[in-house]
Amino acid sequence: MNVAPKTNEAYALSTEERRGVYRAIHERRDVRSHFLPTQIPDDILARLLDAAHHAPSVGFMQPWNFIMIRDRGVRAAVRDAFLQERVRAAALYDEPRRSQFLTLKLEGILDAPLNLCVTCDPTRGGPHVLGRSAIRETDVYSTCCAIQNFWLAARAEGIGVGWVSIVQPDELKRILGIPTLVLTVAYLCVGYVSHFSDTPDLERAGWRTRLSLADLVFEDRWGRPETHLRAAFAARDGAT
Repeated sequence: MNVAPKTNEAYALSTEERRGVYRAIHERRDVRSHFLPTQIPDDILARLLDAAHHAPSVGFMQPWNFIMIRDRGVRAAVRDAFLQERVRAAALYDEPRRSQFLTLKLEGILDAPLNLCVTCDPTRGGPHVLGRSAIRETDVYSTCCAIQNFWLAARAEGIGVGWVSIVQPDELKRILGIPTLVLTVAYLCVGYVSHFSDTPDLERAGWRTRLSLADLVFEDRWGRPETHLRAAFAARDGAT
């Protein structure tokens, strides 16, 4: 019995569903402020974590764990670690960049009702994980896919997420009791927010601007401009 192959359209989401996916991608923000004290219902948190757990992983190793941090004392210890690293990070910049850095709101550790630490266990799956022989770091890359799934699902639920990267991993391990071999990949602040900004905070503060996509896409080899999509990129730049 011959069965006609399904077309791409048969696999595609509906127009409304596609619109929602792209909206979540484009309106996702790294939230550091304007968190609300409202607790996130357990069923919604379970949905977000389930979305994270359904991320792709090399060799299906699923290297992630999720530490839900609600205790204010624990979060205060993490914030102290952040403040110490913030001082060290500020010294990396010359003035006036240093002063601008110190004015930026870069965390919501105590503001958000929930913190979440996402870890990566590089030993999961055993010593020989399918697809990982050439690139060992694919366990971390897989964990980042889980984080992005969580983040996009959170945006779809109207929940803000902020990644606190200005903290030493060893300090996080000490505070949270994380085993030596397990990697800390992300420390996230999670909660409902009063609003989502139209543009990323750092762009609005004048720290960086979004790069042109056309300048980042090459054809066949590094540095050779991609020609086929130039008109499409220009049309999108004009639309935004």
